[in-house]
Amino acid sequence: MALPIYATPAQKIWHYTYLSICALVLFFLVMPLIAVIPISFSNSPFLEFTPGMVSLDPDAFSLRWYRLMIGDCSDPGITTVCSDNWIKGAQNSLFIGVIATLLATTLGILASLGLSKPYMPFRKAIMAIMISPLIVPLIITASGMFFFFAKYNLVASYAGLILAHTVLGIPFVVITVTATLVGFDHNLTKAASSLGGSPLYNFFKVQMPLILPGVISGALFAFITSFDEVVVVLFIGGPEQITLPRQMWSGIRQEISPTILSAATILVIFSILLLTSVELLRRRGERLRGVTPS
Repeated sequence: MALPIYATPAQKIWHYTYLSICALVLFFLVMPLIAVIPISFSNSPFLEFTPGMVSLDPDAFSLRWYRLMIGDCSDPGITTVCSDNWIKGAQNSLFIGVIATLLATTLGILASLGLSKPYMPFRKAIMAIMISPLIVPLIITASGMFFFFAKYNLVASYAGLILAHTVLGIPFVVITVTATLVGFDHNLTKAASSLGGSPLYNFFKVQMPLILPGVISGALFAFITSFDEVVVVLFIGGPEQITLPRQMWSGIRQEISPTILSAATILVIFSILLLTSVELLRRRGERLRGVTPS
């Protein structure tokens, strides 16, 4: 936001100092990601900037590690282990993430509808329990899920992973949908009920279209959480439940290869696209409520 023309010199100095601090913090956060992307296109089997990359030599860049990631083992210069675990991990991550997101979104909407009512008993306590997976250290949550799921033979199964990722995704849906319902005008649903609409019909035709940006935002956050999760997969997943983050973790432990950086680059781009969608939906939701997007 631009400074007003009547700003004092001290205010101008603080404004530009604040912008500089924000730029430094952003650079500190983004710089590791910027370093990962060019190395993933390196022709070298080592995780380093080669002299050819620094001088922008075209022969120093290659897509060999991306081809290795999709199971193309035709490059004779590749000495690392070539397998289809990367493709299998991506497929499992998408499968688990989509189903866990659907479950988390459905359960999160139902919980938010109740938590948004001011007359609901123990509302604050229930809200604290619902968002506890965001507060409790993930290693504790994962170990607790392991002992609980082991009693029901859900360890080393897709069902166990889906349920675990659903638990981790519900808080994001609850927070975003509840925040959207706080500014919702309930007179609209009362008017729809007075015209003969059933509660289910009124929800899908009146309430759902207005809170849809918050629902989609929560669903995207839940999907990102599921897609990037590795700690819970290490505790609950079995040999068949190889996800993309778990394959990256295994690659770091067994053999460090630029293939890991290729997968990381794809995850970074994928996350940026999803977060951009969340921001666009947030601005759309503000416009629907008559608020100027910030």
